[in-house]
Amino acid sequence: MTDDESTARTPSTNDGMGARDRREGIRRRVADEGFVQAKDLAEAYGVSLMTIHRDLDELQSRGWLRKVRGGATAEPSAVHHGDVHHRLQAMSDAKQQLARAAESLVEKGASVMIDESTTGLALAGLLPARGPLTVITNFLTAVNLLAGEPGVDLIALGGAYYPAYDAFLGLRTSEAIRSLHADILFMSTTAITNGHCYHQSQETVAVKRALMESADRRVLLVDHSKFAKNGLYQLAPLTAFDLVIVDAETPKPTVEGLRARGVPLHVAGTDGTPQWTA
Repeated sequence: MTDDESTARTPSTNDGMGARDRREGIRRRVADEGFVQAKDLAEAYGVSLMTIHRDLDELQSRGWLRKVRGGATAEPSAVHHGDVHHRLQAMSDAKQQLARAAESLVEKGASVMIDESTTGLALAGLLPARGPLTVITNFLTAVNLLAGEPGVDLIALGGAYYPAYDAFLGLRTSEAIRSLHADILFMSTTAITNGHCYHQSQETVAVKRALMESADRRVLLVDHSKFAKNGLYQLAPLTAFDLVIVDAETPKPTVEGLRARGVPLHVAGTDGTPQWTA
């Protein structure tokens, strides 16, 4: 008999709760409280610690949380950057600044790819005013934002759905991307270390590489917080992009260091209108 079966037959306030409902409850509690101890979860749901650890393993594999000693946390790390709700609230002013700078690069009639970043989402909200356009994205949040907008021909990329990202990732998504070609790609990254982009999952890296291969021009949008973070999987050097746009709060030594590396850089809000390098 499994722990779940045993629990279902043991009277408690959570009697009859299935694994799916329990994991959804755990996900919400970790998101709301930031950190929850495994023993408290076991007590709350009337199951064993082993069952809770299996639940946390499953939720971590889907990107909802990060297991730590004694429990789970919603705080970002090198291998977990927070769910969509968490990311939407972070650096919102900087994202809007980056989006306004990027908007000027979009020409009428262009085909535009946007990744599953919340920075790209800020730009997506400005795109209907630049139409007519074709917009291609694997980010369901962006799909819902742009669906039905006049002047936007929307192509939604399918594949395996990852709820924590509200996006489609994996092999089938990469294959769908490679069947298309766009004029310009706008994307972001989790972390920048030694002039390279890093991400927290191999699935994310695979999809972003496919996006980069399928666009004539590649634009990276990054706020200054990315330079203080660490990632696990390397994506590409900053020099692989045709333009990197950073926000105005990016420290001057960082800006100077990037330019010394040969990175085509634009500082939003201070450098005027973004220009392509020759």
